[in-house]
Amino acid sequence: MKVLVCIPCLQNGGTEVQTLSLVEALVAAHHKPIVACYFEYEARMVERYRQSGAVVRLLSDDGNRPLGVLNTARFLWSGLKKIVKQERPDVAHVQYMAPGALPIILLRAMGVKRIIATTHTPADIYSASGLRLIKLLARTCLTGFQCITKLAERSYFGSASIFDGTLKPHFTIYNGLPSHIKITDTPRSFSSDIITIGVVSRLADIKGMDLVIPAFNIARKNNSRLRLLIVGDGDLRSIMDNQRTESQYPADITFVGLKPQSELQQWYDRMDILLMPSRSEGFGLTAIEGMARGCVPVVANVGGLPEVVTPDCGFLHEPENIEDIAHRIIDCLACLKEKSASAIRRASQFSSSKYNESIQSLYDII
Repeated sequence: MKVLVCIPCLQNGGTEVQTLSLVEALVAAHHKPIVACYFEYEARMVERYRQSGAVVRLLSDDGNRPLGVLNTARFLWSGLKKIVKQERPDVAHVQYMAPGALPIILLRAMGVKRIIATTHTPADIYSASGLRLIKLLARTCLTGFQCITKLAERSYFGSASIFDGTLKPHFTIYNGLPSHIKITDTPRSFSSDIITIGVVSRLADIKGMDLVIPAFNIARKNNSRLRLLIVGDGDLRSIMDNQRTESQYPADITFVGLKPQSELQQWYDRMDILLMPSRSEGFGLTAIEGMARGCVPVVANVGGLPEVVTPDCGFLHEPENIEDIAHRIIDCLACLKEKSASAIRRASQFSSSKYNESIQSLYDII
């Protein structure tokens, strides 16, 4: 089966990583994925998709977006029409991100009859009219509307169910571990005198990165064994550099910058506690990556994170509450070994094999 996977951009983000997992699942099930990227792309990510077995078609040579809805519609119509005519896909699988409904409507107008849409966020980012449009699409244009958490599905439709092999208008399939992260079979001993709090993130406001160092300062004052390791880069890097300079413990805070995804596993292995103080989080792929390597997650009680991080394997903190973040870090120290073992077991519920089975089952019935 030929599957046209549509996505606005191919950059170094969680949505692109998860869409790559979709592509790998399709290849494993002997389908042929053709990936249409409308706008921005990074050469390294494009190459990863091609190495996975996908045909990648870039609609924009320079990665720029057209201005205005009408110009965007013309641009997408022209680019997608060529691909549909040449490839004649059996199914289109649209990543529901801006420009949202537009690719779905255009693909239906081009004669593509089977369309799956995957949304990566809860409905709170949409207006009332936007939400009505999504519900209308689900009824009239889509073969199925996939959410990545039950919270998100409920926010759109008022009810939620995990995909069980039967095709419904809407359903949840949780994200799976990406192929560059393996579930460890070696329990953590936590025998070192140093306990490392780790961050693997885009250094951005939405990820709560301005909260990290202030929370660390409080926790470090309570326990001299703590160190902070920050993997990633972004708009808040200069602010965080200033926070480090002003900290009482600058020597205990280390930035290592952005790392290729192929190297992330070794960085998780250097962390004991994984911190995710996000202000918004659709799923929390980083959480299951760290848990798979035995990190104990301390995460914000937002978005899909409470579905991923259960009380037996980690801690939820009050969003944007620096004191509460620090307290949950301190709570971690009394149960690291127990929580780590539970985190590894929990991560197995999001294994790539389970995700692949769900995708294969979905494509068997559409």
